[in-house]
Amino acid sequence: MKAQTPVQHRPVDLAREHGISPQTVRNYERDGVIPPAERAESGHRRYTAVHASALRAYLALVAAHGYATAGDVMRAVAAGDLDTALRAVDRGHAQLLRDRETVDAVESAARVLTAAPPPSLPDRALPIGAVAHRLGVRPATLRKWERAGVLRPERDRATRQRVYRPADVRDAELAHLLRRGGYLLAHIATVVDQVRTAGGPEPLAASLATWRERLATRSRAMLTAAARLDEHLRALGH
Repeated sequence: MKAQTPVQHRPVDLAREHGISPQTVRNYERDGVIPPAERAESGHRRYTAVHASALRAYLALVAAHGYATAGDVMRAVAAGDLDTALRAVDRGHAQLLRDRETVDAVESAARVLTAAPPPSLPDRALPIGAVAHRLGVRPATLRKWERAGVLRPERDRATRQRVYRPADVRDAELAHLLRRGGYLLAHIATVVDQVRTAGGPEPLAASLATWRERLATRSRAMLTAAARLDEHLRALGH
């Protein structure tokens, strides 16, 4: 019995499904996020169902994890390093869980709105370097937030160095969360000031609600990306 010839696609065929240009498909091949195409005698690329599944998986991963992680995953899959690919996906899910836990912690603190620091905060003042390390940012970032009116750390009378009291650390934690959510510094300054002065939880509640919606969107995108990646792995024979 004669073997069936695999269905072949042109770059434009793959591009049309996703609303991208054929050149973009060729660029993805160049970058190693979809497998190299076979060439016809004329030199034209010939893609197969494996290329189509790779492109679906890559674009779904981009929506869920960003370009860098999506590229790392697909290049690892192409190299046969499934462990590295899945670890990259797992890191994205772990970060999403940490973001959810941060939202829970901030929401809990907002409900209380008291002068007493939440249990997770330090029991003493911290220098700017320690706060930056805690958040995973540079000290220059904290100074920028201070200039924007988000943070108001005191100065040590002797050294004139910034010192962050527990309440200041709480403000920095909140600012970090909202900044990662894509909010402008001017908006963050208003929200943090509401928490600081207990003038009302409405701005904070609205920000957290929007951030939860974004987390839900990311969760759904990750589910879609996992399904597309699994389809591609099956196409490869995994």
